[in-house]
Amino acid sequence: MDTALSGPNALEPYWMPFTMNRRFKADPRMVARAEGMFYYTPEGRQVLDGTAGLWCCNAGHGQRRIVEAIQAQAAVMDYATSFNLGHPLAFQLAGRLAAMFTGDLDHIFFTNSGSESVDTALKIALAYQRTRGKGTKTRLIGRERGYHGVGFGGISVGGIAKNRMYFGGLLTGVDHLPHTHDLARNAWSRGVPAHGAELADALEKIVQLHDASNIAAVIVEPVAGSTGVLIPPRGYLERLRAICDKYDILLIFDEVITGFGRLGTPFGVDYFGVQPDIVTMAKGLTNAAVPMGAVAVSKRIYDTCMEQADAPIELFHGYTYSGHPLACAAGLATLDTYAEDGLFERAAQTAPLWEDALHALKGTRHVIDIRNIGLIGAIELDSRPGAPGERAYEAFRACFDAGVMVRVTGDIIALSPPLIIEPNHIDQLMQTIRDVLTALD
Repeated sequence: MDTALSGPNALEPYWMPFTMNRRFKADPRMVARAEGMFYYTPEGRQVLDGTAGLWCCNAGHGQRRIVEAIQAQAAVMDYATSFNLGHPLAFQLAGRLAAMFTGDLDHIFFTNSGSESVDTALKIALAYQRTRGKGTKTRLIGRERGYHGVGFGGISVGGIAKNRMYFGGLLTGVDHLPHTHDLARNAWSRGVPAHGAELADALEKIVQLHDASNIAAVIVEPVAGSTGVLIPPRGYLERLRAICDKYDILLIFDEVITGFGRLGTPFGVDYFGVQPDIVTMAKGLTNAAVPMGAVAVSKRIYDTCMEQADAPIELFHGYTYSGHPLACAAGLATLDTYAEDGLFERAAQTAPLWEDALHALKGTRHVIDIRNIGLIGAIELDSRPGAPGERAYEAFRACFDAGVMVRVTGDIIALSPPLIIEPNHIDQLMQTIRDVLTALD
């Protein structure tokens, strides 16, 4: 396949997402091929993937089972609507996903991305409350620094200012819990930090302000990824669950990042042992080979919406590409890959080595904190005066030029490698970061 671009304006038509477009197009960095743990530039230079694409290629790149499943399905049936029509793969994948969850998270609604999964979860929560006769329960509670995609629902409950500031009033009836990041008490934590469970008690104050009769749901990421890897303090999620139970509020876990082995378990639900009412997922669901998301809901929610619906269509919601045949084929092959290659178990076994290698960077120039959980890591840098984010962005570019891909958010280097990472890859990744930061002003 020809990946060459020619002409002085070849890059101009593409308006790139979450990118400084003018800066990129003046000095682009491109990849043209991917296999296993590596991307390859158009010139053939190898770049170690330290971020699993964008938290999503959990099984590594170019997995043969997944590639062949997509190819085979495209030759059989390229598309079928899920509106009043079904195809077997969608039901098979829903069954496989439901079986992965503990408890009663046993019904699956398909979407096409994490953003759509979040908006779907919020709508299901509101529909459930109305259907059971609690129509005043409409308020949604997110968390500061939370990332829940880029739909209007997701950026409303999300708590990252840049995602919100340009787009007007957003959804009404939304409030936010405080974030859990506490450098003063939890810096250099290995795994779950010790301090901050009491931050969940802020939900009690929100209940006092709005009354529980008006609150439908709370949505949080078990581990807040896109904001720079904020790990919940010990006991925090348990406390949040208990308060939601106390006031009859649904708890939604956004597991778009933490799902499918990232913590060495199928989901954050399993890692933390806390059962939400709704779970969102995407990314690793298909190993990112075909866009797809999903929402898992409890039997209680599903049965209520089915049995007490006031219209023939119980949930008036869906997408043209819900349960897309190619995505379902990719999803089934991805789950096979995780199971047959033991990738969740492999991630759990690799996590202690990952933790030690990451924390060995303590003392490296500019580093003010390191944190980790599962196969996730964050290296927080001291910001340049008057230029927040600039140091990490330069580190990103320098790492790529040195053969390693990292992700940055603000002045935080975030790492989430494919679950197939080997010890030599970890060594290469950490040494490159050390060298880059040492040379960086």
